[in-house]
Amino acid sequence: MDAFLADHAVTWTTDTEIGGEVLAEMAGRVCYMSYGKGRKSNREFIEHLVEVGHGSVLEHAVWSFLVTGVSRSFTHELIRHRHFSYSQLSQRYVDESDSDYIEPDVIAGDPELHAVWCEAVNAARKAYDRLVAGLQEKFTAIPEKTLRRKLARQAARSVLPNATETKIFVTGNARALRHFIELRGSEHADVEIRKVAVQVLRLMQQEAPSLFGDYTLVPLADGSEATHTDHVKV
Repeated sequence: MDAFLADHAVTWTTDTEIGGEVLAEMAGRVCYMSYGKGRKSNREFIEHLVEVGHGSVLEHAVWSFLVTGVSRSFTHELIRHRHFSYSQLSQRYVDESDSDYIEPDVIAGDPELHAVWCEAVNAARKAYDRLVAGLQEKFTAIPEKTLRRKLARQAARSVLPNATETKIFVTGNARALRHFIELRGSEHADVEIRKVAVQVLRLMQQEAPSLFGDYTLVPLADGSEATHTDHVKV
C-alpha cells in the first residue's frame, strides 16, 4: 500500500493493509519525518514506537466492540476507562423482567453458595415485576403509554442486582485499548473484566498484530489467563 503526505509530496510504501496500523505508522513518520529509513516494515516501525513509549500516535487507530453477556458490575468497572465511548442498554426503556443474571464462577462452583445466589436474584426479579406492575397502576393518569412504562421501570430497577446482564457498545483507540488490556488483563483484576480483556486482546492480535503483538497470555493456577507485556504505559 502506498501512503502519501501532501505537505511534503512524500510517498512511502507500507506492507500492511490494516487501516489502524497504517494510521499509526503515518502519524509516527510525520513526527519523525521518517519515510522508510531504518525500520521499513510497519511492524518494525510500530514496535519501535511501543518500545520508546510514543503512544500518542496510536490514538489515531479506532475500533468498536459490542460486549454482551456481562453484568452491570462489569460495566461499572469498564466505564472508569474515560477514553472509551459507550452506549449501554437502557433499564429505563427495556423491560428487565426476563433478563439474565451473570453468576461469578466462584459462586457457581459451590452448590450451597449457588443456592443462596439463586434465591437472591430470583427474589429481586419478583420484586421488580411487582414494582413495575404497581407503579404502572400508580401512573395511570399519565396518558402516554411509553412514558408510563419508563417511569415505572426507572423506579423499579432500583431493586435489580449488579449481577443483571447487560449489553454495551464500546469504541476506543489503540492506546486506550492497550491500557485496558494491560490494567484489566492483570491477574489482580476482577475475574469477569479480566475475561473480557483477554478476549479483546485475542481479537486485537488478529485485527492489528503490529499494534498488539508484544502482549502474551499467561496461564494462571485456576485455569484462566492473564495478559502481559514488557512495554507498559505506552
